[in-house]
Formats: sequence, C-alpha cells, structure tokens
Amino acid sequence: MAEAGAERVIVGRISGLYGVQGWVRVYSHTDPRDNILRYSPWQVRVGGEWRALAVLGGRRHGKGIVARLADCQDRDQARRLLGAEVAIGRAQLPELESGEYYWTDLLGLRVVNKDGIELGRVDHLLETGGNDVLVLAGERERLIPFLPEDVVLGVDLETGVIRVDWDPDF
Repeated sequence: MAEAGAERVIVGRISGLYGVQGWVRVYSHTDPRDNILRYSPWQVRVGGEWRALAVLGGRRHGKGIVARLADCQDRDQARRLLGAEVAIGRAQLPELESGEYYWTDLLGLRVVNKDGIELGRVDHLLETGGNDVLVLAGERERLIPFLPEDVVLGVDLETGVIRVDWDPDF
C-alpha cells in the first residue's frame, strides 16, 4: 500500500466515476475507509506523473468513498483519473508511539522464522476480514497471517526484520 522508503504513501485508488459533476469513487486503504478524506492534497498518479489535487469534498457512499477533487469539474475530466493511485505525503501521517508502525513500514522487510530461516521479504499485505496477511516474495510466494504474539513475534524496523513462528514448508 506504499512505495517502500518513499516520501509518498499509497492510500487508495480512483476506482470509478460518480455522477456528472466530476466526483470519483475511491477505493481507500485507510482504516476506517473514510480517513482518506482527512488528507489534502492527494497526490494522484496520472500517466506515470504525480499531480497534487486538493480534496474539495467527500463522503462515505455505500461501502466506499466518493470525492470531489480540484481541476475535476465534469465526468470527462474525472474519467482521466480512473485507475490512478492516490498517495499522500509521509509527513501528513500522524506521529506514532514508540513500537508502533504503519503497514507501509513493513514493505520490503525480511521475514525470518524463530529458527533463523529467511522466508522472504514483505511484498504487500492483504486484508481478508478475519486477519491481515503478509505476502512474501522470495524463493516462492508465502502467505503468513499477521497475528501478533501468535505468529508475528516481533517487528524491528531498525534492522528491517520481522520475526515469525512459521514453518518454512508452508
């Protein structure tokens, strides 16, 4: 949900159009989903280029979010944003307490089991409803449930390692 080590944090994607006055549907990665509306401007990647767009309005709509962005006055202008990633500047995120981290901080970290066997690096995370899942890239893709104290034994951002209780054959 982010570009590892970047100044930008991916917080969503423009997934559709809403109405005829330039509003867009947004798939949000924030929790709760409407937290994405607290940040402005959004950085929107259009045609490989990042553009800062002020959020002029927004609200929950059904299970999703709709938003009105600057420079987006009608459906045709909104259509150019379809599929665009939505990011915010890392500095826009609230400060965390010691020992806390954002999901974006986990991307690229090495995952090592309690026996010292490296299982791969965090490629991305999945939200499954029951629990979140670390998706590792390495010799093969691995899916490891993000269950603190049960499976995930520790996250050390300074050394870039997540320790897990996980059998390497899974």
